[in-house]
Amino acid sequence: MTPRDTIPCTECNGLFPETDRRSFFRRVGGTAAAAIALGGTASLARAEKAKASEDLVRELFSTLSAEQKKTVVLPWDHVLAAGQRPTRLGMYNAAIKNEKIAAVYTKAQQDLLDKLFRSLCAEGDGYKRLSRGGNFDASGAFTNIGAHIFGDPAEKGKFSLVFSGHHLTIRCDGNSEPGAAFGGPMYYGHTPDGLSEENVFFYQTKAVRKVYEALDEKQRKAASIEGTPGEQFNSVKFRDKHPGLHISEMSKDQKALVEGTMRELLSPFRKEDADEVMEIIKTVGGMEKINLAFYFEEYGDSKNWHFWRLEGPGFVWNFRVLPHVHTFVNIAKLA
Repeated sequence: MTPRDTIPCTECNGLFPETDRRSFFRRVGGTAAAAIALGGTASLARAEKAKASEDLVRELFSTLSAEQKKTVVLPWDHVLAAGQRPTRLGMYNAAIKNEKIAAVYTKAQQDLLDKLFRSLCAEGDGYKRLSRGGNFDASGAFTNIGAHIFGDPAEKGKFSLVFSGHHLTIRCDGNSEPGAAFGGPMYYGHTPDGLSEENVFFYQTKAVRKVYEALDEKQRKAASIEGTPGEQFNSVKFRDKHPGLHISEMSKDQKALVEGTMRELLSPFRKEDADEVMEIIKTVGGMEKINLAFYFEEYGDSKNWHFWRLEGPGFVWNFRVLPHVHTFVNIAKLA
């Protein structure tokens, strides 16, 4: 699969169709559950697990045969086609080059990859959410997603292992991309609609709705934007201007609510990745340097927000709830 500006989604009737949104919008409303902050002190076992992620990549690499390396190990600056961004920085909706774990790796290596994937997830519900209940959405199973290594982990140089599947792109890169959270642009989603309790990211939708409900009329007007911010790479390019409501214009309680929601968004990921995101936010002046926006579209007699977006210097978190969850993220320190 090639990285591009739109991602064909197997459960969508075409590219991101607008069908069935009217009934979805009619369900919007009501009170939202309180946001749960990520916070807290990680246990020693969890800290060791997080530290082990990069070591697991090196262990996996050491077990690969020459034939396997021809398939799943690619140069650091590999591109799938001339003029495209490096393959390691793509956001994918299926296994890269359709090379699935089941077809490339031995059972022992598959077990090692499973351990690695789990090490990138937070304790508690982290694995359930990133694996979409263990089904990996339309991929159907962990072994149907892809796992490719870029660079050379054995030499302790730059490397990145990229897991890619339906509604999923996450990485383990040992900070080989300086200042880039998650090792580069990241993508996650789930097929059930974003207001359905069957969606594993429903808790994020509820937290976001609570932020909207906390705004007064003037703030809602500033935060509300007609149309769509787009998806995939077009939606996560860093810009000089950031539309929406500046968080500095919110009350202390509202700011705390936004920060709590930010931690909700980070809650599926291992603590060190979540901490890196919050550290990057600090370098640009904190959450007060970020704008929030709700993007509205009209469908028949219904109109409500379908995207929620946090955007600031070196920061984009683009969360779509309709017709199902798609989330595109790009966070990096800017020079």
